[in-house]
Amino acid sequence: MRASVLTPLLKHIADQGSNIQEFIAKYGITRTQLSDPYSVLPLGRYVTLFEAAAVHLKDPDLGLKLAMRVQPADMGPMGVLFSLSPSIAAGFQRLASHVMALQSGTQSNMFEVNGDLVWTYRLQDPVMWPRRQDAEYTLAACAQLVRSCFSPEWKPLEVHFEHAESANPQLLQRIFRAPVLYRQASNRIIMGRDDATRIYRSEDRELVTILEHHLADLIGDESDESQTMTDRIRNRISLYLGQKPVTLTALAAELNMSARSLQRRLAEEGTSLRDLVRQHRIQLAANQLTQKDARVTQIAHSLGYADGTVFWRAYRGWKGEPPSAAKGQRRAAQDASGDEGEEWITGGA
Repeated sequence: MRASVLTPLLKHIADQGSNIQEFIAKYGITRTQLSDPYSVLPLGRYVTLFEAAAVHLKDPDLGLKLAMRVQPADMGPMGVLFSLSPSIAAGFQRLASHVMALQSGTQSNMFEVNGDLVWTYRLQDPVMWPRRQDAEYTLAACAQLVRSCFSPEWKPLEVHFEHAESANPQLLQRIFRAPVLYRQASNRIIMGRDDATRIYRSEDRELVTILEHHLADLIGDESDESQTMTDRIRNRISLYLGQKPVTLTALAAELNMSARSLQRRLAEEGTSLRDLVRQHRIQLAANQLTQKDARVTQIAHSLGYADGTVFWRAYRGWKGEPPSAAKGQRRAAQDASGDEGEEWITGGA
């Protein structure tokens, strides 16, 4: 991720009277790295630092509060490009296309479901958990950008988070002005098509082209086309599961190829769509079952199953035991450690 993303967080920590030098040193980050807004920092360290900052400041809603101050310029060229977009949908589509200019290891897309538009955001590495602060900051910052650049009265139809419900869900509902759902397969903002596609301005095409070229240079070789077919399909599964059908035909059409060709490409890489969907469901279920108050029915829906019974049978087929066994293991681990919450991730590269 780009060092510039850390600036609002570190400024807030300093404003609260903490020693920034000591704080960032715990996570292997130096002042020299932060002096260049385009320098690259390990994403895992950023996510860990953000969660730790919320604990350090005793503010579980830290990400949300920081997001309320975001202006387009805070996001660099990506924020400026968003502000120049003719419509809200165009702005979100550009976020999805260029998000890796700000941070790699991130999945984002824009697609239509039942006439509504869905923008998704998710960190690829499932081991990077918890990551509530990053998710709430990102989605709330996007809502703030829309209100700043398009309409101060804007509100989405619905907002989804992959983490469990917070202790203050009313705050999220006030910020988003929409129903907020938790324990979903991905973080999402769902918008009405007519509202999202309304034209607000004529854009400066020359300036937009310059910004897009600049962002493309920053992304470099991390574009979708540079990935293996397995990676490309795995990314789409993580974004679509529980929201729209994940089928060979639909994915092949999106990639401008036949279903048979897609099936053959995956086979050449030693896998299949069925295997990839199963692997993602297993990982997603593992994450959700370790969360406090996890409900089998809710997990089933986020994994794209019709009901809890279908998920129960699938999980037993994967693990040889029912989902309740995982929940029991979580409680036993908490009793042994005296920890009532989720474990902190340890960082990583």
